[in-house]
Amino acid sequence: MTAVASPIKNQTPFIDVAAAIKRLKGVVNPTPLLPNLTYSNDMGAEILLKREDLQTVRSYKIRGAYNKMAALLEQDPNLKHVVCASAGNHAQGVAFTCRKLGVKASVYMPVTTPQQKVEQVKMFGGDQVELVLVGDTFDAAQQQAYAFSEINQHPFIHPFDDPDIIAGQATIASEVLQQCHSPIDYIFVPIGGGGLAAGILTVIKALSPHTQVIGVEPEGATSMAAALQLGHNTKLKHISRFVDGAAVQQVGSHTFEICRSLLDDVIHVPDGLICQTILNLYNKDAIVVEPAGALSLAGLHQYQERIKGKRVVCVLSGSNNDITRIEEIRERAMLFNGLKHYFLVRFPQRAGALKEFVADILGPADDITYFQYQKKHNREHGPAVVGIELKQAGDFEPLLQRMKTGGFFNDYLNNQPELFSMLL
Repeated sequence: MTAVASPIKNQTPFIDVAAAIKRLKGVVNPTPLLPNLTYSNDMGAEILLKREDLQTVRSYKIRGAYNKMAALLEQDPNLKHVVCASAGNHAQGVAFTCRKLGVKASVYMPVTTPQQKVEQVKMFGGDQVELVLVGDTFDAAQQQAYAFSEINQHPFIHPFDDPDIIAGQATIASEVLQQCHSPIDYIFVPIGGGGLAAGILTVIKALSPHTQVIGVEPEGATSMAAALQLGHNTKLKHISRFVDGAAVQQVGSHTFEICRSLLDDVIHVPDGLICQTILNLYNKDAIVVEPAGALSLAGLHQYQERIKGKRVVCVLSGSNNDITRIEEIRERAMLFNGLKHYFLVRFPQRAGALKEFVADILGPADDITYFQYQKKHNREHGPAVVGIELKQAGDFEPLLQRMKTGGFFNDYLNNQPELFSMLL
């Protein structure tokens, strides 16, 4: 089946999916669409995973990057140099493409980019790529990349806001419709800048209009939701960078118009739930995903009642996760699930107080995982930050009551993010 390309509204671009399918043939892997028993059982639905984590460069971004570069070379066979900005995965797609097509690239990435993604860009691009790390966010890196592109008159390969990029990502939906011979009720799609969502919407709403497409953003970077609520594209002042693959302050103008016209809903999920989803996939299914790659599955929880008995596709968008982040991911998941708690504890001025705290205040299954006096020169009178890991969330209230009754409680830190970040 060949996806049809059609303009959505007068304001939206023409997305030539058929041309993208032709250009990408033999270059990208048609990734599998696989049933997932764990989430199917949990949700009471048929959950199918579109495994873009198994794609070349381990994310879907190769589709848009290669399609755009191939289109540029069709227009100008003498193309020598391009520029891009990326939080990681788009840069890998551009790097791979440049090496394959023999084009140089200047790749701008935030200095906060996980080292694993930086190394992958270098590996895929080889001597075809000059890597520039600048700025704390994707948007800051993109501003620098724009300036360099304009000064040197090199084409800019946008990570999401370009008709050819959108068309490349749209080939995912074409594959899904070929692979799934029964009607699809829902497709859950991660949203950062909106290129993937816009591409999937272009195909799905043309060929399977009954299918609902749900966009999922991280709670700390809801740029699409903000734009849709206001009715015009807007830039968020502050975002969280934890879900680096979707940490975008402003979605694209093209992607916004398509999503405004066709997206059925956009929801957001907390970092802790994203982290728990990453751990679930790894521990139960041996699937490795990055935070952005877990967004679509994490979003199922908000739709649990509506998707019961339905056929649901979730796009796992990428697997470029840095192993050094695992402890942070586990910590965030435990905090989200109410299994990790931090207290400011003031030990009573009596002999054996610390021993009493361990023996009588902690429950039999409670475990101290962090202990730090705040006044190291005056431990007899200074408070201590104590991290306690519980076996079950219901153990929290009894622990809190024992601490207060015994005179150990000073303050609870989990719900004070500013103080929490200062002390830990």
